[in-house]
Amino acid sequence: MPDSSGPDFGKVENIKLPYTAEVKAKTDHLYPKVAKFIPEIEWQIHAPYIAAINDLKKQKNAVILAHNYMTPEIFHCVGDFAGDSLQLAKEAERSDADVIVQAGVHFMAETSKILCPEKTVLIPDMQAGCSLASSITGADVRLLKERYPGVPVVTYVNTTADVKAETDICCTSSNAVEIVEHAAKEFGTDTVILIPDQFLARNVAAMTDIKIVTWAGACEVHERFTAEDIRELREGNPGVIVLAHPECPPEVLEEADFAGSTSGMSNYVKDNQPKNVVLITECSMSDNVALDNPNVNFVRPCNLCPHMKRISLPNILRALQTMEHEVLIDPEIIEKARRPIERMIALPLKRQSMYNHERPAEVIAVEARG
Repeated sequence: MPDSSGPDFGKVENIKLPYTAEVKAKTDHLYPKVAKFIPEIEWQIHAPYIAAINDLKKQKNAVILAHNYMTPEIFHCVGDFAGDSLQLAKEAERSDADVIVQAGVHFMAETSKILCPEKTVLIPDMQAGCSLASSITGADVRLLKERYPGVPVVTYVNTTADVKAETDICCTSSNAVEIVEHAAKEFGTDTVILIPDQFLARNVAAMTDIKIVTWAGACEVHERFTAEDIRELREGNPGVIVLAHPECPPEVLEEADFAGSTSGMSNYVKDNQPKNVVLITECSMSDNVALDNPNVNFVRPCNLCPHMKRISLPNILRALQTMEHEVLIDPEIIEKARRPIERMIALPLKRQSMYNHERPAEVIAVEARG
């Protein structure tokens, strides 16, 4: 039986840890949380990693930030904080942990480092990227500002540190409408640059009179959903309530009953307890929300995020054992990138947006890298 820090080897991903009586004693209380989705024979593979990770967290004063798109064994069994990317970074900032392990993608780890520069931030797989975040760079933002002088830049938090460093204020999918209107008022303009998600920008544009310039970026999970997908879901599941993420194309939101952020969708299910519901977002979120809402039946269309699925129990354990891979950002970039996040957090925002198309979902320009 290995000690509580786990075995000492370089590639823990390739080693099967034993399911022992000690492991069983340490993990039995967690299994009921995920039993609906993880068969007992599969649990015996996960449990040794869960036991080793939870022991090692205590030894290293570490916390694990588990994004809503993590698989249930990570989200419910080793995650200390769960939520969307900004919620997780704020929890990390409040925590007295020395080490933060980001069970999510790289831009999320960067956001945690920006808000917690004195802490060690680890990501278990450096290839856990994001199609949306990689669609734009800080240099692209500088060119946009040259093209639209005096126009405020609102940047979605799903971006890299160098992009945030060129930003006036950040937004999330739940506060984007309010942030866009605030930025326009502060700058005395009727136009705002909202980057990089073109679909989020179009969906915001349908709810405000502000003119919006955006970028040709998209989330590879959400952009694949179509209006026809929603109609087929309704045909096959009469009476199903459809909840969609605003990173989806506008025509998908037009077919939905509710559109909001991951936290907005989760709260909708919790507050309304629909008999049948479908979440138009990444697959694993349905599993995680379902565990907290046992009386709700979830229909599951499955668009997986390949980047999120790079994070696993074995590579979380390896990250804690080896302290790899540490996320490092130039201090000057941290300082610049922190300001737009803090500006957003400081605003007394009044609502969590429920997206609806009060007007045509148009933007005045969709810019792209030349």
